[in-house]
Amino acid sequence: MKNEHIPFLDLVTVHRELQDEFTDILKTALSTAGFIGGPMVLGFEEDFAKFCDSRFCVGVGSGTDALRFALIAAGTQFGDIVLTVPNTFIATTEAISQAGAQPDFVDIEERTYNMDPGNLRQYLEEECSWDSGAKRAFHKRTSKPVTAVIPVHLYGQMADMDPILDLATRYNLKVIEDACQAHGAEYYSQKENRWRKAGSMGHAAAFSFYPGKNLGACGEAGAITTDNEDVARSCRMLRDHGQSKKYYHDIEGYNGRLDAIQAGFLRAKLRHLKKWNGQRQDIAL
Repeated sequence: MKNEHIPFLDLVTVHRELQDEFTDILKTALSTAGFIGGPMVLGFEEDFAKFCDSRFCVGVGSGTDALRFALIAAGTQFGDIVLTVPNTFIATTEAISQAGAQPDFVDIEERTYNMDPGNLRQYLEEECSWDSGAKRAFHKRTSKPVTAVIPVHLYGQMADMDPILDLATRYNLKVIEDACQAHGAEYYSQKENRWRKAGSMGHAAAFSFYPGKNLGACGEAGAITTDNEDVARSCRMLRDHGQSKKYYHDIEGYNGRLDAIQAGFLRAKLRHLKKWNGQRQDIAL
């Protein structure tokens, strides 16, 4: 009898066709001792920025690092409120808390399970008051400033970004896309009359390359995409102990770098991602 079982996740088969290329990447790293930073990381960052239609990409150690660094680089302060959805993976709220802020939740759309812009509007209008002097929305009950929103792109689809971005502009919120499950996802912007890629619409975006993702490393990895040069510069410093150059530490940062071998693997897999996403869509349909 024909076996018609389609495994939910098969990491063995997807890597089989890439074994020779992966072996060459590993040999290059070993022969050059290029393990941290260097041309393999820079090459992947350039390719992934282009893939996302973004100016900059900063490779980091995980998707959680990407979220945390993006929030800090966007100016999140201790005691701020950052809005997100209640059905996201806990890494989203971990990153908010680790950046010194407090998460609060906006409920989701019934059809997409992504952030409901109507509920975001209701939260900002009913739960907050606007301070025209500070140019901030403050939570009425706690008096804490609401400074950022993290829409989470889930299930192969992006959140409804046009109205979310409009509300963010009106209420002076930084938008950090949680694109950790959205590699290659697109959104048709009615406002711009064109398709936009995940990772290209917010102040910054965070990606995870955990092995089970559409674009997965062979270990832990993540990245931040942004069009803002200052955000990119800050994220590069945050991932590397606050260094602006070797042994010059402008701030206290973190150990959150993307290693070269994983960057090499990801760059090789990125060339196949459009095809793989298409195959997933064909199976789903």
